Amino acid sequence: MPIDFQPPPQSTAQIQPATNASFDEQYEQARALANGGQPALAVAAYDALLVRSPGNVDVLLGRGIAYTRLDRWAEAQADLEAAAKASPDYADVWLALGNMHQWHDQPEQAIAAYSRLVALRPDDAAGWLARARAWRAAGRIAEARADLAKARSVGGNAAEIDAFDAALVAAPLAAPLAPQSPQPRAGNPEATLAAGYAWAASLSGSWTDVGSGPRWNDQTASVRHYMQRGSIGFETLRAHRFDQSGYAWALDAYADLWPGAYANLRYQRAPAARLFPGNSGRVEIWQSLGSGWEVSLSDDVLGFDSRVNIYGATVAKYVGNWYIQLRHQNIVSEGSHSSGDRLMARYYYAGDADSYLEATANRGRSDDPLSLAGGRARSGGGSLTWVRYWSGDWGTKVGASFSRDSGDARERGVSIGLYRRW
Repeated sequence: MPIDFQPPPQSTAQIQPATNASFDEQYEQARALANGGQPALAVAAYDALLVRSPGNVDVLLGRGIAYTRLDRWAEAQADLEAAAKASPDYADVWLALGNMHQWHDQPEQAIAAYSRLVALRPDDAAGWLARARAWRAAGRIAEARADLAKARSVGGNAAEIDAFDAALVAAPLAAPLAPQSPQPRAGNPEATLAAGYAWAASLSGSWTDVGSGPRWNDQTASVRHYMQRGSIGFETLRAHRFDQSGYAWALDAYADLWPGAYANLRYQRAPAARLFPGNSGRVEIWQSLGSGWEVSLSDDVLGFDSRVNIYGATVAKYVGNWYIQLRHQNIVSEGSHSSGDRLMARYYYAGDADSYLEATANRGRSDDPLSLAGGRARSGGGSLTWVRYWSGDWGTKVGASFSRDSGDARERGVSIGLYRRW
């Protein structure tokens, strides 16, 4: 059933369904009432149909749309979510649910519903345009333009797309990626809701030249599932250093909290506890401050023979297609204390929240009364990373890094990664 983006005005005409009509005839009459500007009468007709066929998905969908046009949001949401639960692959239900949230000024919920719609109908330009409107309502201009490009590629109306694109270009550049919402969880771009996808997997590896002895190498494989209010990932990790190999697995979750806030929770386990701590975990809370600012506090606990805590504080700012972050950490263990600062700048050069260039610079200081360097050591380094999605499904990563400490020890490394979404 076609649904206009704006609810039609209600008419005063009265249309009464025939009392002896068949189910199909009564259903068509209910649709005629809804499409003829009589949502209140349509609700009554759909009520009668549900008596004859309880839980009928088409009837729930029709009544949910009628409730939406009456601004009866709670009842509309109940009907449409019941229809989605009963028939999760019914694209029209997700369209109606997205429209309901959009009209009710709930763009984030609308984005989630439209994302399911475009996953079910990837070649339908209307779904991409609908989600572009929701992205725009959420202040996320880069994602809106990406969806417009997708609508154009699948044959959408060129004049409509051009007009919408011109309006987006004229929008303020201060909030293309993250207005006052927990998205895009920029500390880990792969943890955010991937547009139109429910799953993502990655495989990455790095090699580090430490100047003497064999090169170190590390590998990580992960799979992540995206949900409406967050995501959860499973990782397997391998490290080879000092002629030893270590293995670990981890659960890494992101979850929305109150408005503008989200949390990262991580648990990691290494049964052999060679190169990885036997048990480790992280709790980090992010909070949006508005105008593109966000802050976080974190605590990483590493379960070595002597417990290590890494306390962190972060401040970040979105400026146009840039994301800039400064993180300070204090590393505390028995008998020693270290601190470090990292400045990171990420540029989303394609404007699609997927592809970016990232540069980091870091410095650190260690105070250890037992060290051979007089109890104090300093270090510094940096990295450069390029992430590119070559299509909606496949992406790659390449990176290089270097570091040096006050003892003139130097490390140079390279890394590569492969991403897949579905």
